[in-house]
Amino acid sequence: METHLDHIDFWDAHALLDWQVELGVSEPIGEHPVNRYDMPAAAPKPAPQASVATTGNAPPPVRPQVETEVDGVGEAVVAAKSAGSLDALREALATFEHCALKRGAHNLVFGDGNPQARVMVIGEAPTRDEDREGTPFVGRSGALLDKMFGAIGLDRTSPDTQNGLYLVTALPWRPPENRDATPDEIAMLTPFLIKHIELADPDIIVIMGNLACQALTGRAGITRLRGTWQEVLGKPAMPMTHPAYLLRTPAAKREAWADLLEIQARLRTIS
Repeated sequence: METHLDHIDFWDAHALLDWQVELGVSEPIGEHPVNRYDMPAAAPKPAPQASVATTGNAPPPVRPQVETEVDGVGEAVVAAKSAGSLDALREALATFEHCALKRGAHNLVFGDGNPQARVMVIGEAPTRDEDREGTPFVGRSGALLDKMFGAIGLDRTSPDTQNGLYLVTALPWRPPENRDATPDEIAMLTPFLIKHIELADPDIIVIMGNLACQALTGRAGITRLRGTWQEVLGKPAMPMTHPAYLLRTPAAKREAWADLLEIQARLRTIS
């Protein structure tokens, strides 16, 4: 079918093109005709990479590194076992990095009094005052403890082995916000406490509070256990309520006095 466009000459076609340019057509002429209805060809897929041979000098495949969890209890056992003196044990605790309690505490609470004393008193976790001073049994509860043991002739400031007193805490660092220590934290730090007892080698151990009782006997319930002799590392151990509890419950002081008399009587039977 013919159209009127089949008979236009060059100059007419040129004039029509000029008119289209004036209308805004930007590509009136191209090198090749373009069919706008054709779909663009899909991009070719990349060829798979050839596998690297594992023979000859080719490097072995890189395997992702998996971090192994540190056995905190095992590390504590090794560190405590290697300490041959109280000074070495203090240093082992100061450099022990596997317990999170250390990062939140102000000071290491190690011990106070006469390390050669016949009686070793083990308290609970450090209080805020103990954490600040780095000394066990300070503040009001410490003053009450001094008065209690002074009544049976024992004093933390005495250089005499017979009348001296050695004080430690079951944990060397204070849990944040005075929260209860977790079973994992107790298990991690108990090897140091056991080694502390072995190095001090007291005749009698006084276990004050639930935490110390749990760490050394595996049992809690200090109000039920108090007044009944236990055995820790082959040594007689007397569970007692903590002075902080006695400050809150003055009626329990009578039972604490009975426990002190038991300790005094046992000391007389041990040469």
